[in-house]
Amino acid sequence: MRRLTISVDEALADAFDQLVERKGYLNRSEAFRDLVRKELGEAELSPGKGKWCVATVSYVYDHHERQLSNRLTQMQHEHHDIAVASQHIHLDHDNCLETVILKGKIAEVRACADAIISQTGVRYGNVHLVPVEIKKEKYIQIGHTHVHPHR
Repeated sequence: MRRLTISVDEALADAFDQLVERKGYLNRSEAFRDLVRKELGEAELSPGKGKWCVATVSYVYDHHERQLSNRLTQMQHEHHDIAVASQHIHLDHDNCLETVILKGKIAEVRACADAIISQTGVRYGNVHLVPVEIKKEKYIQIGHTHVHPHR
Protein backbone atom coordinates (compact mmCIF):
# COMPACT_ATOMS: atom_id res chain seq x y z
CA MET A 1 0.00 0.00 0.00
CA ARG A 2 1.23 3.47 -0.84
CA ARG A 3 1.18 6.32 1.67
CA LEU A 4 -0.06 9.78 0.65
CA THR A 5 0.33 12.90 2.77
CA ILE A 6 -2.09 15.78 2.27
CA SER A 7 -2.53 19.16 3.90
CA VAL A 8 -5.93 20.75 4.48
CA ASP A 9 -7.12 23.75 6.45
CA GLU A 10 -8.53 23.32 9.96
CA ALA A 11 -12.19 23.72 8.98
CA LEU A 12 -11.95 21.09 6.24
CA ALA A 13 -10.07 18.70 8.55
CA ASP A 14 -12.73 19.13 11.25
CA ALA A 15 -15.54 18.55 8.75
CA PHE A 16 -13.76 15.44 7.45
CA ASP A 17 -13.31 14.09 10.98
CA GLN A 18 -17.04 14.60 11.59
CA LEU A 19 -17.80 12.70 8.38
CA VAL A 20 -15.51 9.85 9.48
CA GLU A 21 -17.33 9.63 12.80
CA ARG A 22 -20.83 10.05 11.38
CA LYS A 23 -20.33 7.33 8.75
CA GLY A 24 -18.63 4.99 11.22
CA TYR A 25 -15.27 4.63 9.49
CA LEU A 26 -12.54 3.06 11.57
CA ASN A 27 -10.04 5.66 10.38
CA ARG A 28 -9.49 8.59 8.04
CA SER A 29 -7.67 6.46 5.49
CA GLU A 30 -10.68 4.25 4.79
CA ALA A 31 -12.95 7.28 4.49
CA PHE A 32 -10.50 8.92 2.08
CA ARG A 33 -10.25 5.72 0.00
CA ASP A 34 -14.05 5.58 -0.25
CA LEU A 35 -14.24 9.20 -1.38
CA VAL A 36 -11.60 8.62 -4.04
CA ARG A 37 -13.29 5.42 -5.26
CA LYS A 38 -16.61 7.25 -5.48
CA GLU A 39 -15.12 10.12 -7.48
CA LEU A 40 -13.29 7.75 -9.82
CA GLY A 41 -16.47 5.73 -10.29
CA GLU A 42 -18.46 8.83 -11.17
CA ALA A 43 -15.77 9.81 -13.69
CA GLU A 44 -16.22 6.39 -15.31
CA LEU A 45 -19.90 7.21 -15.85
CA SER A 46 -19.04 10.31 -17.90
CA PRO A 47 -19.95 10.08 -21.57
CA GLY A 48 -17.24 8.32 -23.55
CA LYS A 49 -15.63 6.75 -20.47
CA GLY A 50 -16.90 3.52 -18.92
CA LYS A 51 -18.89 1.11 -20.99
CA TRP A 52 -20.98 -0.95 -18.56
CA CYS A 53 -22.89 -0.31 -15.36
CA VAL A 54 -25.46 -1.64 -12.95
CA ALA A 55 -28.09 0.69 -11.58
CA THR A 56 -30.99 0.94 -9.21
CA VAL A 57 -33.94 3.06 -10.21
CA SER A 58 -36.26 3.81 -7.31
CA TYR A 59 -39.44 5.75 -7.81
CA VAL A 60 -42.67 6.56 -6.02
CA TYR A 61 -45.80 6.77 -8.10
CA ASP A 62 -49.56 7.15 -7.81
CA HIS A 63 -51.04 3.78 -8.68
CA HIS A 64 -54.35 5.46 -9.46
CA GLU A 65 -52.75 7.32 -12.39
CA ARG A 66 -54.46 6.00 -15.51
CA GLN A 67 -52.53 3.07 -17.03
CA LEU A 68 -49.28 4.06 -15.28
CA SER A 69 -48.68 0.64 -13.72
CA ASN A 70 -49.20 -0.97 -17.11
CA ARG A 71 -46.87 1.52 -18.83
CA LEU A 72 -44.13 0.95 -16.25
CA THR A 73 -44.41 -2.82 -16.56
CA GLN A 74 -44.44 -2.56 -20.36
CA MET A 75 -41.28 -0.44 -20.29
CA GLN A 76 -39.51 -3.13 -18.26
CA HIS A 77 -40.64 -5.77 -20.74
CA GLU A 78 -39.45 -3.65 -23.66
CA HIS A 79 -36.05 -3.40 -21.94
CA HIS A 80 -35.89 -7.04 -20.80
CA ASP A 81 -32.21 -7.14 -21.74
CA ILE A 82 -31.52 -4.26 -19.31
CA ALA A 83 -34.17 -4.57 -16.57
CA VAL A 84 -33.08 -7.61 -14.57
CA ALA A 85 -35.27 -7.40 -11.45
CA SER A 86 -37.86 -5.25 -9.75
CA GLN A 87 -39.49 -4.91 -6.38
CA HIS A 88 -42.91 -3.35 -5.79
CA ILE A 89 -44.03 -2.04 -2.40
CA HIS A 90 -47.40 -0.55 -1.43
CA LEU A 91 -46.69 2.51 0.71
CA ASP A 92 -50.27 3.57 1.34
CA HIS A 93 -53.63 3.71 -0.45
CA ASP A 94 -52.30 5.96 -3.22
CA ASN A 95 -48.54 5.47 -3.42
CA CYS A 96 -46.30 2.64 -4.53
CA LEU A 97 -42.54 2.36 -4.47
CA GLU A 98 -40.72 0.37 -7.10
CA THR A 99 -37.05 -0.35 -7.36
CA VAL A 100 -35.75 -1.73 -10.64
CA ILE A 101 -32.26 -3.12 -11.11
CA LEU A 102 -30.76 -2.37 -14.50
CA LYS A 103 -27.62 -3.78 -16.09
CA GLY A 104 -26.02 -2.90 -19.40
CA LYS A 105 -24.28 -0.22 -21.40
CA ILE A 106 -24.25 3.09 -19.56
CA ALA A 107 -26.09 5.08 -22.23
CA GLU A 108 -28.82 2.46 -22.57
CA VAL A 109 -29.25 2.13 -18.81
CA ARG A 110 -29.49 5.92 -18.41
CA ALA A 111 -32.05 6.14 -21.22
CA CYS A 112 -34.19 3.40 -19.69
CA ALA A 113 -34.02 4.93 -16.20
CA ASP A 114 -34.87 8.41 -17.52
CA ALA A 115 -37.83 7.01 -19.49
CA ILE A 116 -39.21 5.35 -16.36
CA ILE A 117 -38.81 8.36 -14.08
CA SER A 118 -40.26 10.83 -16.61
CA GLN A 119 -43.62 9.03 -16.83
CA THR A 120 -46.64 11.12 -15.86
CA GLY A 121 -47.67 10.05 -12.36
CA VAL A 122 -44.17 9.22 -11.14
CA ARG A 123 -43.83 11.60 -8.20
CA TYR A 124 -40.21 11.06 -7.32
CA GLY A 125 -37.40 9.11 -8.93
CA ASN A 126 -33.75 8.46 -8.22
CA VAL A 127 -31.12 6.65 -10.26
CA HIS A 128 -27.91 5.27 -8.80
CA LEU A 129 -25.42 4.05 -11.41
CA VAL A 130 -22.35 2.02 -10.54
CA PRO A 131 -19.70 1.42 -13.21
CA VAL A 132 -18.59 -2.18 -13.61
CA GLU A 133 -15.81 -3.73 -15.58
CA ILE A 134 -16.97 -6.74 -17.55
CA LYS A 135 -14.13 -9.01 -18.62
CA LYS A 136 -16.06 -10.50 -21.51
CA GLU A 137 -18.82 -8.38 -23.01
CA LYS A 138 -20.95 -11.40 -23.84
CA TYR A 139 -21.56 -12.00 -20.11
CA ILE A 140 -23.36 -8.68 -19.70
CA GLN A 141 -26.30 -9.91 -21.76
CA ILE A 142 -29.16 -11.00 -19.61
CA GLY A 143 -31.23 -12.81 -22.23
CA HIS A 144 -30.69 -16.48 -22.86
CA THR A 145 -29.02 -17.57 -26.08
CA HIS A 146 -30.11 -21.17 -25.64
CA VAL A 147 -33.56 -22.61 -26.09
CA HIS A 148 -35.38 -24.22 -23.19
CA PRO A 149 -39.01 -25.28 -22.85
CA HIS A 150 -41.45 -23.29 -20.78
CA ARG A 151 -44.24 -25.26 -19.13
